[in-house]
Amino acid sequence: MPDGEQQIVVFQLGNELYGVDIGLVRGVEALSSITRIPRTPRYIKGVINLRGRVIPVVDLKLRLGLPTQAIADSKIAVIEADGQTIGVMVDGVSEVATIAQDDVDPPSAVGSGVDVDYILGVARRGERLITLLDLAKALVRTDRADTALIR
Repeated sequence: MPDGEQQIVVFQLGNELYGVDIGLVRGVEALSSITRIPRTPRYIKGVINLRGRVIPVVDLKLRLGLPTQAIADSKIAVIEADGQTIGVMVDGVSEVATIAQDDVDPPSAVGSGVDVDYILGVARRGERLITLLDLAKALVRTDRADTALIR
């Protein structure tokens, strides 16, 4: 891949498109049975057994403070961030895209409804905008309420 380009996995949350570096994504799975764990933050939906490994599942819309609604064919994107494997519920995965750094604008506090601490930038692909997320910051936290499952 030429310098100044990056490959991202593009997924949907509601009507918006979000992207993460392809190097973080370990796979995409159908939404399976999630075992709820008591006394965890609301955005942690529970855990799943993924090929013999128990991994936490985070509802990304809840985590990012976006409006939630049930989607029949939600997916779980398996992410590895800061050495932790985490399942992330998304509404759909649409593509793997290559974006040029020239097509990425810095994050803005206006518009997306997502905390800009979690945003790396906004990529332009034709008429579409893709918000690039920093999932390591959004998912791997150090406060005590989150560490039971995430750390």
